[in-house]
Amino acid sequence: MGHKRRRVLPGFGISLGYALTYLGLIVLLPLAALVWKASALDFSGWLQLLSAPRTLAALKLSFGGALIAALFNAVAGLLVTWVLVRYRFPGRRLFDALVDLPFALPTAVAGIALTAIYAPNGWLGQYLLPLGIKIAYAPAGVLVAMIFVGFPYVVRTLQPVLETLDRDVEEAAESLGATRLQTFVRVIVPALLPTLLTGFALALARAVGEYGSVIFIAGNIPLRSEIAPLLIVQKLEQFDYAGAAALGTVMLGFSLVLLVAIALLQRWSGRWAERAA
Repeated sequence: MGHKRRRVLPGFGISLGYALTYLGLIVLLPLAALVWKASALDFSGWLQLLSAPRTLAALKLSFGGALIAALFNAVAGLLVTWVLVRYRFPGRRLFDALVDLPFALPTAVAGIALTAIYAPNGWLGQYLLPLGIKIAYAPAGVLVAMIFVGFPYVVRTLQPVLETLDRDVEEAAESLGATRLQTFVRVIVPALLPTLLTGFALALARAVGEYGSVIFIAGNIPLRSEIAPLLIVQKLEQFDYAGAAALGTVMLGFSLVLLVAIALLQRWSGRWAERAA
């Protein structure tokens, strides 16, 4: 007699239904409403919105700055994670806790703090300005704010993987005559690359949608230091809901393309790591 196959988790049907319902209500329904609201704009309205120099400059700064910030965080985050995991020094736990500060700090407070530091009369800004380096009220300030909010994502993504990384493999590579650089490139990097790309994607997504900390330090100068989320807020204040939804849909489309590309890159890096192992 045949018997019904029992699943590890009971109530699979109910759990699946709950998960799909929750996903639909929290994620898919708002996104569908955004696209539906943007469809109220005709073709000429879309063309006028997307070809406006102010829109193009804001999108370029938002996505270009987020990409640069995520790349910087990937490199710096790997270095910081390596130091926190592999070395023991006084104050290590304090530094480890400080990494989470951007998580807990309200974005508006972060923006005010960064402005106080990098403004022309700020703690560091007053010394940088005579050198011709302007951070606050410039695109560089947007980049600094994006780096600040995205940095913890890389560190906290890499840290548990690096802690569980078997050091015996590194010792075996060194015993076979590999240099420290060869061990890092051929042994450690393949093991960390998929996780590093995940942290990069999280930092990128966080930086693209950042608003609170950026608007204080950016100066919000049109065609120079104005980000796309600020344009959306301004259109909402002008009761141009269709235009705001259209701009949000454009950002959503670009973000999906970037995340799909990163997912494909993660899959490739995983296969490369398996072949390297």
